[in-house]
Amino acid sequence: MNINANSNFANIKETYLFSEIGARVRKYQEANPSASVIRLGIGDVTLPLNKVVVDAMTEAVAEMGVKETFRGYPPEYGYDFLRQAISDYYTRNGSSVPASDIFVSDGAKSDCGNFPDILGSNEILIPDPVYPVYLDSNTMNGNHINLVTGSADNGFTPSPSDITTGDKPYVIYICSPNNPTGAVYTRDGLKAWVDYALKTGSLIIFDAAYEAFITEDIPHSIFEIEGADQCAVEICSFSKFAGFTGTRCGWTVVPSGLDAGGVKLQKLWARRQATKFNGVNYPVQRGAQAALSVKGIEACMEAIDYYRNNAKMIADLMSKKGIWYTGGTNSPYIWLKCPNGMGGWEFFDMLLNEAQVVGTPGEGFGEAGAGFFRLTSFGSAEATAEAVARLDKLL
Repeated sequence: MNINANSNFANIKETYLFSEIGARVRKYQEANPSASVIRLGIGDVTLPLNKVVVDAMTEAVAEMGVKETFRGYPPEYGYDFLRQAISDYYTRNGSSVPASDIFVSDGAKSDCGNFPDILGSNEILIPDPVYPVYLDSNTMNGNHINLVTGSADNGFTPSPSDITTGDKPYVIYICSPNNPTGAVYTRDGLKAWVDYALKTGSLIIFDAAYEAFITEDIPHSIFEIEGADQCAVEICSFSKFAGFTGTRCGWTVVPSGLDAGGVKLQKLWARRQATKFNGVNYPVQRGAQAALSVKGIEACMEAIDYYRNNAKMIADLMSKKGIWYTGGTNSPYIWLKCPNGMGGWEFFDMLLNEAQVVGTPGEGFGEAGAGFFRLTSFGSAEATAEAVARLDKLL
């Protein structure tokens, strides 16, 4: 064909991280069909939707089968009932976000990947190690990417003082609680980034997908920090909070005050969504609304506590073995230093072949992840306990 493809795709890894993990596991299982493999790699939930959510979705599906209550295309920005429920959720967690600033989506991953659509050519600042979508989506758009390194020395919560590419305006990606490292920013840590963004005219894209796992006095939202509504957008999700990984629903907050050279980012995001997105279906939005009700939150937190207990089992084993790690508290992830100086893929192969346990090599999240490894708490309690027993014997 005499057309041009997007040449920027040549600059991303040919194989997505979790596709490579899946290929290695399939190869192992083909050679060892009787092996019982326990997957603690991909962060997918295993508990079913709770009854509060299911009842609301069931009622909404029934409405869709009656002429008088049938609904067609949903609003691109979300039904008002869900936008208000999300706004109320922020209020209960100590910050103020008007419903008009909230845009309902089919998940945090989509919005993280899509937000560069409304931005021009900018310097991008991304932590290393990092969730691959931040890096890949900006590479696909041809943006220049700068990395700020996370390490054991800074607890994998890099600060503006760790920037080595100069103080200037960036589009800054921050994830807290962090995927993959499980590290969580304190209030002072987030304030340092907000202050930097305000000083330099930067934009923060804050990924709060795991905020429901926070138990300590740590911000659930960047909007708990004064001035954040002038320099930040926030992306969040029902995937881990309410088990919607297969149901798909999330939201992005774009404050009305965000102005880029006289252009309102909220206006651009609204236009982008209206053009490229047809909205989340009605039953799912009713389920999401129910998840944010008093009874819904109670039910969701029961599942979160279940995963927290899994994380504690894994973290306790790391402590017992004297293995350095972050996460396991306020986060569903445990980010550990591979023992005996092993590389992440080397450790991956050892766990798979000798313990039939699957995790995620740190190298898949960036150069700074070399020699580290991620385990998740999203398996069943029984599988997690068995995995911990196997690792206890192996490590």
